[in-house]
Amino acid sequence: MTQISSPAPSRRSFLASTAVAAAAVAGGMPLLTACGGGQEGRKEGTTSGKAAQKILPTFVASSVVAPDIPAKNGSPAGFTKAIPTAELKTSVAKQLGSGGKLKIMAPFWGSPPKGDNPYYTAMNKAVGVDVTWQNQDGVTYDQKLGAILASSDIPDAVVVPDWNLTGRIPTAINAKFADLGPYLSGDKIKDYPNLAAVPTEAWQRGIFGGQLRAVPMPSSYVVGIAPMYREDLFKKKGYTVPKSPDEFLSWAKEANQPKSKVWACDDMKWTAFNIFGVLPGSDRALWWNMEGGKLVNRIETEQYLAGLEWTRKLYAAGVVHPDAVSGKAGGSAANRFTAGQVLVYNNNISDWWGKTAEQRTQNPDFEMGVFDIFGPDGGDPTLWAGQPGGMFNFVSKKASKQQIKDFLALCNYCAAPYGTKEFMLTAYGVEGPDYTVKRGLPVKTQQGINEVSGAYDLTGNPAPYVAYPDFPDITRGIVEWQQRMGAFTKKSSFFGLTVTEPTRWANLADDFEQLEDDCVRGRKKISDVQQAVSDWKKKGGDDLRDWYKKLLDENGSAN
Repeated sequence: MTQISSPAPSRRSFLASTAVAAAAVAGGMPLLTACGGGQEGRKEGTTSGKAAQKILPTFVASSVVAPDIPAKNGSPAGFTKAIPTAELKTSVAKQLGSGGKLKIMAPFWGSPPKGDNPYYTAMNKAVGVDVTWQNQDGVTYDQKLGAILASSDIPDAVVVPDWNLTGRIPTAINAKFADLGPYLSGDKIKDYPNLAAVPTEAWQRGIFGGQLRAVPMPSSYVVGIAPMYREDLFKKKGYTVPKSPDEFLSWAKEANQPKSKVWACDDMKWTAFNIFGVLPGSDRALWWNMEGGKLVNRIETEQYLAGLEWTRKLYAAGVVHPDAVSGKAGGSAANRFTAGQVLVYNNNISDWWGKTAEQRTQNPDFEMGVFDIFGPDGGDPTLWAGQPGGMFNFVSKKASKQQIKDFLALCNYCAAPYGTKEFMLTAYGVEGPDYTVKRGLPVKTQQGINEVSGAYDLTGNPAPYVAYPDFPDITRGIVEWQQRMGAFTKKSSFFGLTVTEPTRWANLADDFEQLEDDCVRGRKKISDVQQAVSDWKKKGGDDLRDWYKKLLDENGSAN
């Protein structure tokens, strides 16, 4: 059976993987983003309320293609069917580019393609802009970014993932990148209809230094880390899906068979935090929330300790795969899952499609499912919203007005919705060299796999969506799972805001992720975490609380 890819793997899966990367990195380093009051400069803080309303674009929902499953409760929309070429819609009525040239720096994972390939040539012609890509290694992108921003030789436009917004980079963003408000604020954005359909919450994240400096890539704020299980093996063994933390532990002890090299689960810390209602870890600003009239940090809460304690019980019971015990819980967790060595693991829910598509080529009986997240007592969970955007596109202050317009023309083209000609070109490239159509579905060639990613797909994206027509049931399953979880999702005090913490406190919580991992694996105690929280307060945590409270009092929440 030939593996069939969906019309959105490069774009949707990239967002999914970056969400995981951001979640993993955020615990170890602060996700700081430069925002301030009404003027430019090296200001700490954020922009919301009336100040933000003056510069945010008007929202105009797209009606070009109706989804099969409308968005609900903050979920993405779902598209379950491939749309034949003859039925693709047009979302860019006329070419907006002037024919000018742009140099764009972006991260790339792998070997960048040659600049004169068919995909780049076709995109440049369609948009009306001659783009030269300055691709940099995504693994060390923060280092290259820092060096470029410290120099005077900045490309016309730069793509910045939110996990690279650390150190001095946020300050440089305010100093080196242009204000896009004169082109996008209010009704001005209607010149770019696909960008106008980007949700306002995502645009709020594009406010840096009191100005609308970034074109954001929107993402669903509903929890994306899901507990996934081997449904085929559950059926074979007669297991039922656990519906509470106690049930999960009991099931895990029953299902664990280390002599047969089968363990109940992999590291479940991320899911534990969701079960016990811990504030999200993907952005330091989201660690704070007003509770009972007091601003509280997630590490101070009983929920945080309870999540660690439950995960610790799983490790203590010996039901977690030994590679996770030794700290090898990263990307290989999914491989242990597909190999049948673990029955449950947690990762971004896009893995439901990715691993199924991969495994069905070898094992047609492979089947996986996703647990609904339950609360501490088995009832409804309390979930917290993540940030609604996390990839940013900036334009140099040295760029001309026409270059800014050309870049926005590019972003508008790349933000075309699923089911359009513009989407197909951006996501799949040129039919023939980059993809072929098999059984009605576009399938990337090896050339397409090598060339159609890490470039145009980073400069724009429509409102959040899931589109895996090769597995329509999984598309529906992902969207409906997020709809159900979205019904239990709350927005914390700093949801949607881009916050620059004062540098004197920027590294205050850097050691907590390692401490969490040591604690759940039994190398540290819960009391060690409590002591670390006490030390955090004394070393500046209480002062940082006062700073955040003042920020909230002066600016208000974005909710």
